Amino acid sequence: MCSDNNAGTARPTIQIENAKTRVTEWRFPKRGDNTGWHRHEYDYVVVPLFDGNLEIETAGGERSIAAMQNGVPYFRALGVEHDVINGNDFECAFVEIEFLDR
Repeated sequence: MCSDNNAGTARPTIQIENAKTRVTEWRFPKRGDNTGWHRHEYDYVVVPLFDGNLEIETAGGERSIAAMQNGVPYFRALGVEHDVINGNDFECAFVEIEFLDR
């Protein structure tokens, strides 16, 4: 995740970082914890580590619900700008894999 504009309350832990890839675990201990506003500078894949929902707030102020399934990845292209929020009554986490080598 790149271009942090506002620090959130979720906890990032970088697990791998080299010239080609950055792998970060994002942990959200409680409902409402968030990544903070950011814009992705690289294509990336997210692998949820839980079954449940994330709330995604976009720059226009819209908030949507994204259903997550444990272990089912999804891809996003660079340029995405948003805040990701825990929409569950339990701790949740995902692994984000950024492709740094263009």
